[in-house]
This record gives sequence, structure tokens and C-alpha cells, in this order.
Amino acid sequence: MSNLTDMEIFARVVGAGSMSAAGREMNLSPAVVSKRIRRLEEKLGSRLLQRTTRQIAMTEAGQGFYERVIAILASVEEAESFVSRGSAKARGNLKVAVPTSFGRLHIAPHVGKFLTNNPDLSINLDLSDEFVDIVGEGYDLAIRIAELSDSSLVARRLAPVHRILCASPDYLERYGTPESIDDLLANHVTLAAANQDPWRLAGPNGIETVRTQSPVKTNSSEVVRECLLSGVGIALRSTWDIGPELREGKLQILLPEYRASKDVGLYAVYPSRQFLPAKVRVFIDFLAALYGSSPYWDAGLEDWLHRPRTAKAS
Repeated sequence: MSNLTDMEIFARVVGAGSMSAAGREMNLSPAVVSKRIRRLEEKLGSRLLQRTTRQIAMTEAGQGFYERVIAILASVEEAESFVSRGSAKARGNLKVAVPTSFGRLHIAPHVGKFLTNNPDLSINLDLSDEFVDIVGEGYDLAIRIAELSDSSLVARRLAPVHRILCASPDYLERYGTPESIDDLLANHVTLAAANQDPWRLAGPNGIETVRTQSPVKTNSSEVVRECLLSGVGIALRSTWDIGPELREGKLQILLPEYRASKDVGLYAVYPSRQFLPAKVRVFIDFLAALYGSSPYWDAGLEDWLHRPRTAKAS
């Protein structure tokens, strides 16, 4: 059986991206780290890492080994936590991948309370709109806003996500209000980031696909949001992103019988493990209690969000 510490060193090297960085995290010299990795490879009879002067990369065997090692280490941590501190306690560092805007608006403001409730825990929040490989990049979990398909990962739905068509009063004063999807496409400016085009809208006649015609090309959802508020065009936005602006009248809902698919939701996604680490469980439970089936960002919009959508009379 391989030494558990050698497995931890291997996992740290992969997560840190280099032996020197992993050594700094564990207070070990690069020479010691290299020796322990080499010993592990010799014991297993297989090369786990390809080394160059600038970086390391996992071999195919290393990738499979890494996925199993992090599951083993998580189970060990869970067992230690259960025995020494009770199953409700969490400790260590929690590494979480979060969409940029959502993380800034709806996770960062609550981190203080979460850490106060869990004083033995620290948190590493990586904000990015890129799709991350949770296992390969060493994340404990990711927060995703998506219509999730089959996956080898486990997902827990934290809250509904409502996305609606909207525009600023300034835009509507200049260009008028669209009366239909055809009118929207023919006579209006539609805004979307590169990864949000086309729109899939659920309406009276089922799902309709709308390809946007944006004069602004960007990979940033936040750029689209600012263009929307400044009157450049019409956008499909989540209520978690623009709830205050809707309530204050800075944005108006358009074509209310249409919205994005109801299957899109806010999810906590994490590797499929037999034992869920306490630090992951308490964070997911914290967010689920914070948001819930009627999240705070939808306050004041409930009547519109929950009214039935029916076909228009001809």
C-alpha cells in the first residue's frame, strides 16, 4: 500500500502546478517533494507526472490516480472530522469555483457570516466565467448556473434562476417596446455575451431559439449588463443580477410571456464521493438556507415570476 503522505504530496503538486509551490505549501524543499513523488511512482510502477523545465503535466495514469487520491484524502478528512470534532464541524481550506458576477453579488457579501459560523475553516473563492474541471483543478465544489445534463459529478439545486427580457426606459423611449419575438428580431438591438448566444426562450408556443444581433462583441456578461443599463439595447438577464434595477424602475420587463428555460437553476456541483467532507457540506447547506426556493433577490417580483404563461388571444 502506498504511503498516505506521498499521496497528499502528489495531490498538492497537481493542485499547485509545480513541486516548488507544493513544497512551500507543505514546508518541504523541492528536493524532498521530488524524491517522494519519485518513490511513489516506483512503488506504483508507473509514471504519474511528465516534468519539463517550466511545468508538470499528469500522464494518463496520473490523471486516473489523482481522481482517486483526492477522493481518498477527502474521506480521510471526513473521518477525522467526525471523530475529533463531530460531523457538523468543518475545518481546513475550502476551494470553490464561482461565476464572476454571481460570486461578487451573492457570495462575497456573505463570506464573513459563513466564516464566523465556521471558525476553523478558510475559503479560496476563484471567480471565473470559464467552465472549470473540478476534479482536475482540485476544487472542492463549483457553483454553476446551468441546465445540467448527465454528469459524473453530484449536483444540488440551491435556487431557481429566472431570466427575463428587459431594457432601460431610455432605450424604450427611443426605439419603442417590442410587441412580439418577430418585432424584437426585426426592429431592436439585442445584447448578449459570446457564450450566451443564442437565447432559448420558453413561451406560449414552447421553446423558441433567438439568435441575437449585438453591436457590442464581448465575452463579459458584466459588459452586457452595463450596456443594458446605459440604453444600448435589450438583453436577457437573470433576476439575481438586475433585481434592484427592476424594482427601482431602471429596467423594465419586456415580453413577459417569454423567459429562459425553467430548467436552468443555481447548483452546487462537487465530485461524486461516498463521504462528503464536512467543509463542503456546511458551505452547501449555508447557501441553500441563504437562497432557498424563493431567493431574496426575487423579492417584489413574485407576482410576475409565478403567474401562469398562456398563449395570446388571436
